[in-house]
Amino acid sequence: MPSAPTRRQRRFLERYGPWAVVTGASSGIGRALAGCLAESGLNLVLVARDRPRLETLAASLIASHGVQVHVVAVDLAREDHLAAIRRVTDPLEVGLLVASAGFGSAGPFLESDIASETEMLMVNGRAVLQACHHFGRRLRERGRGGLVLLSSIAAFQGMPYAAHYAATKAYVQSLAEALQVELRGDGVAVLAAAPGPTHSGFAARAGMRMAAAMDPEAIAQPILAALGRQTTVLPGALSKLLSWSLVPLPRWARVSIMGTVMRDMAIH
Repeated sequence: MPSAPTRRQRRFLERYGPWAVVTGASSGIGRALAGCLAESGLNLVLVARDRPRLETLAASLIASHGVQVHVVAVDLAREDHLAAIRRVTDPLEVGLLVASAGFGSAGPFLESDIASETEMLMVNGRAVLQACHHFGRRLRERGRGGLVLLSSIAAFQGMPYAAHYAATKAYVQSLAEALQVELRGDGVAVLAAAPGPTHSGFAARAGMRMAAAMDPEAIAQPILAALGRQTTVLPGALSKLLSWSLVPLPRWARVSIMGTVMRDMAIH
């Protein structure tokens, strides 16, 4: 049986419940965040391409936490993805959007597959744009709620050998920072979460090898704890170390260092 919610969980549920939408929920950080939200008592709409994995996660969260869970299996690169999400979410009182879906690539930009890079732009950029616009309007009308956008430590400078991925995350970071100012007077909290390397399917899809990485479960709770308190959170010690060590350097130096790091991490 699910345990009774704590006072902190009740406050979180009151502001950001009763329903949360989590994209990229089938694995990695999205999956970990969905688990934390269910533990806080929020009902969930889980969005990703992999229906079997979503349904397995949904059954686990229902059994463990007694919440309601809907599954939307859709590719966020598709033109009609938001319509598929809206068919499920329009009747629900959504208080929180967690835009966690995304993927990356590694290697020289001109050697990349342009179809895959364009798909990345649709998922990392357009899908975030459309979700923020749609759910942001709903939350503003409601007078409370939150938007959590998954940025990255790659967002704070150009990153040679992951040039387009870093550019998409710079877009997400900038969007979150601006929306936090625009919407705070409407009771809507906006947070950019900028993790460092994380154990998930990301590295394999991006063609990268990572010597050090964080566990998604270790950074999910710090992300949610920062919602409504910060504009940007660097969850986990590794994120802080990698970001803060570059802060004193001029931007051109940060770009050069990150290029060296990425060149060594890329799998050829």
